[in-house]
Amino acid sequence: MIQSANPHVIVIGGGPAGATVSTLIAQQGYRVELFEREKFPRYHIGESLIPETYWTLQRLNMIDKMKSSKFVEKYSVQFVSERGRISAPFYFKQHKDCDSSRTWQVMRSEFDKMMLDNAAEHGVNVHEGVRVMDVIFEGDRAVGVSLKDENGEMREVRADVVVDASGQTSMLLNKLKLKVPDKRLNKGSIWTYYKGAERQTGIDEGATVIMQLQGKHGWFWYIPLQDDMVSVGVVGDFDYLFKGRKNHEQTYAEEMAKCPAVQERLANAEQVNKIFATKDFTYRSSQAAGDGWVMIGDAYGFLDPLYSSGVLLALKSGELAADAIVDGLKKGETGKAQLGSWEDEYVVGMNRMRKLVYAYYDNLNFGKFIKQYPQYRGDLTDLLIGDLFEERLDEILGSIDVWQEEMKQEMMESPSDSAQPM
Repeated sequence: MIQSANPHVIVIGGGPAGATVSTLIAQQGYRVELFEREKFPRYHIGESLIPETYWTLQRLNMIDKMKSSKFVEKYSVQFVSERGRISAPFYFKQHKDCDSSRTWQVMRSEFDKMMLDNAAEHGVNVHEGVRVMDVIFEGDRAVGVSLKDENGEMREVRADVVVDASGQTSMLLNKLKLKVPDKRLNKGSIWTYYKGAERQTGIDEGATVIMQLQGKHGWFWYIPLQDDMVSVGVVGDFDYLFKGRKNHEQTYAEEMAKCPAVQERLANAEQVNKIFATKDFTYRSSQAAGDGWVMIGDAYGFLDPLYSSGVLLALKSGELAADAIVDGLKKGETGKAQLGSWEDEYVVGMNRMRKLVYAYYDNLNFGKFIKQYPQYRGDLTDLLIGDLFEERLDEILGSIDVWQEEMKQEMMESPSDSAQPM
């Protein structure tokens, strides 16, 4: 039953971003109502976490739950070039040997439910099967939402702050026409799941493997999950994957034929789910907040999944927004400046990961780069584990840009196996 007393904060969406922001606000004693249109558990893509999620999960009191779960532990990433050349495992602990240097490959249906249940345990009033129909504005200020409850009844709920964590449907992004696409990363993905696929053993069992297509038209992810499941998907330019193709199943099969490394790993595997597809990967809003409202997670923006930054960005934006909201509620300030005070820091961090994604698609060989500039090995590790909010990391990104320009002429004159990022 939806409470009649107005909450301090309304959160639209119960995914990782919504669960994070609502939990952290409720921890400070504020009334939070979270409305999720689906009933959890529900399917979602984005299974691979990176180590820097640890710190937000710790604030949420989720670490012990993660450690006792069935999720496969992830200690490393491997890369395979278009010619099948396999890198050594890139172990996170080689740079930071501590508890936060491991992470998990998660079944999102289970992980997201754990996060939402955790929010409820911390005092969030969680409503599933409730669809928010619109955000209510009075002038330029958001003052609440209209919704359809589980009985199909329409009602309104008002609050000091409305948080849009509705994912890529992004209610406010579309309502306010704030979407800014990244034309350089206009990509899409097709994926499915297998059982009985090849998987490594020991500490390497949970390694994510990134495998480049022949012709460098895209790449496959290979993510080992619990219960002998493996998530396998291809990412490529939107036009390349979706224009002029008959159907997703055929496209997926054609792209697999261009990646022997995937074929080898799936030689004895059985496909156990349908083919999924998504388009229009990378975008963000031109602003994160306004008077009385905030957007976080995929509702604010999404970045290409190459380095598995999606859940990290959801958790981090939820954490930063929560701190700004709590501070604003304490001061009685819920205007744009206060609620969006975290945005500049967040965008700078997001753009550091974006530049690293650009580098991969521009065929930069990180292994060669580090061989020439070994002093940057630790900084590169920091970027790949998701430590994106350190100003010192701008130096390596600038050096990558300069080195990449210097290498272009050499690569044209003497083509080499330059696809391997590590």
